[in-house]
Amino acid sequence: MGLELYLDLMSQPCRAVYIFAKTNGIPFELRTVELLKGMMFPVFLGEPVPPETLAATLAELDRCLQLLEDKFLRNQAFLTGSHISVADLVAITELMHPVSAGCQIFESRPKLAAWRQRVEAAVGKDLFQEAHAVVLKAKDLPPADHAMREKMRPLMQVLLK
Repeated sequence: MGLELYLDLMSQPCRAVYIFAKTNGIPFELRTVELLKGMMFPVFLGEPVPPETLAATLAELDRCLQLLEDKFLRNQAFLTGSHISVADLVAITELMHPVSAGCQIFESRPKLAAWRQRVEAAVGKDLFQEAHAVVLKAKDLPPADHAMREKMRPLMQVLLK
């Protein structure tokens, strides 16, 4: 096999490339890499997310979801029209991150939920689940050990400000 894809399926763009290659029958050999190797931020460190940070993040997520519906999806089947595109793959892989953290972002948004179902159907349910399996298990990972937490603490302080 000629094409080797070095992908971390925790990464949204990597999952989009993975789905694109599989959907289009592009033969490749998957070479799994861990881009962030243990960098699952506050929860991974065993620290709670500050309530004000969580509230601001959820408010921004809600604003972005509304923008996605109003400006891009509108009344179309997919983001760029009647056929699935790379834009749909990039968007859905991005949205699966909050889902993996337990946010039910599709429940109160029937238009987005229907779009997600169309994307999943277009690429195939099995491939969709396969591509997101790693990220959907992330919340079940144990917190990092003490040495790793201390090593990452300065980065976390910057990111959570």
